[in-house]
Amino acid sequence: MNNDVNNDVSDDRDGTILVAGTGPAGLAAALALAALDRPVVLAGPPPVFADQRTTALMRPAVEFLQGLGLGDVLREHAAPLSTMRVVDATERLIRSPTVTFRAAEIGEEAFGLNIPNARLNAALADAARGEARISWHESLVEEWRLGLETVSARLADGTTVDAALAIAADGRNSPARAAAGISAQTRRLPQSALVLNFGHARHHEFTSTEFHTEHGPCTQVPLPGGFRSSLVWVTRLEEAEELAALDEAMLSKRLERRLQSFLGKVTVEAARQVYPLSSALPARFAARRIALVGEAAHVFPPITAQGLNLGIRDVMDLAEVVRTHLDDPGSTAALVLYDMRRRPDILARSSAVNLFNASLLSSLLPAQLARSAGLGLLDRAPFLRGFFMREGMRPGSGFSALLSSGRRT
Repeated sequence: MNNDVNNDVSDDRDGTILVAGTGPAGLAAALALAALDRPVVLAGPPPVFADQRTTALMRPAVEFLQGLGLGDVLREHAAPLSTMRVVDATERLIRSPTVTFRAAEIGEEAFGLNIPNARLNAALADAARGEARISWHESLVEEWRLGLETVSARLADGTTVDAALAIAADGRNSPARAAAGISAQTRRLPQSALVLNFGHARHHEFTSTEFHTEHGPCTQVPLPGGFRSSLVWVTRLEEAEELAALDEAMLSKRLERRLQSFLGKVTVEAARQVYPLSSALPARFAARRIALVGEAAHVFPPITAQGLNLGIRDVMDLAEVVRTHLDDPGSTAALVLYDMRRRPDILARSSAVNLFNASLLSSLLPAQLARSAGLGLLDRAPFLRGFFMREGMRPGSGFSALLSSGRRT
């Protein structure tokens, strides 16, 4: 652990930045800001390595993490995502066609990489410990004091940190967000996600398949090697607990049936976890020398691989704002700019995912018609499919491709 804050107190006049939270977004933020030659105090316990979830990182996030020195772990422990498929597995009156998105359609080898969270968190933690400009206190913030020219935090280990800017990467119930006086619309969803890994008889061909059901998506994502995948099965709260309690043989049969046997015989691995789902959207994304990233800034269901990718874009935009406001990265001008940069992306992604999830849960015919029509258009219109693939990887790139195509014609 790197603990170099003199006399347990840092001085905001040296441009110190405090990062509260040691999940992947917080660790990435600390590394990105340290790369700007800023002294960074990182506050939070070591990340949990028992997490069975995986993260599908789109190309921009992969490139950003490679720039932070994580290229080796991504190459060794991640599987490419070359194809993504959406299958309507509901039993409703109106059903949607299967839609297949291939990276090759937009000139890419893969949309991104799928990596186990435990591997990603370990690599980020190792990089943070090896960065001389990061002082890591494995302790939570117990008290916040916000002033006009500084933000001060008292940690549980007795350290007091004075900083020019604080990054709230402390999760969906963010104490830092509350200290900044930023309200958030939160809602508990009637769903939970069962998370596990499983083996299968057929090669996954580096394809991720999302089965849409009346209770949420059941998503298979490839793992390295070809014959293992990760699973996020979103369903009713009670069913998720019932599935998690099944023995391995029975759960394997249930999963194979849910996946329509497209991977052949499946065998679930022992570890499994259940996560209740919720949504949260803050009124602002920065205030009073505190900027929000990751789940402090947005929470929504695990659909279309947007969660951590959105968090990485938070970090990328934040690093750019800090780079252009090195004299005072926590100034009102800097925070207003950060809020303006993040608001369109976060609102668009959060709204789209929540609306799509609501359409799955709704038994109303208009909702079924709208979802079926939308997926039908994507299936039949290559240019529209290409637009959504590009936008899913890199916001704005779909519009850029359309404009470029229009100029050529």
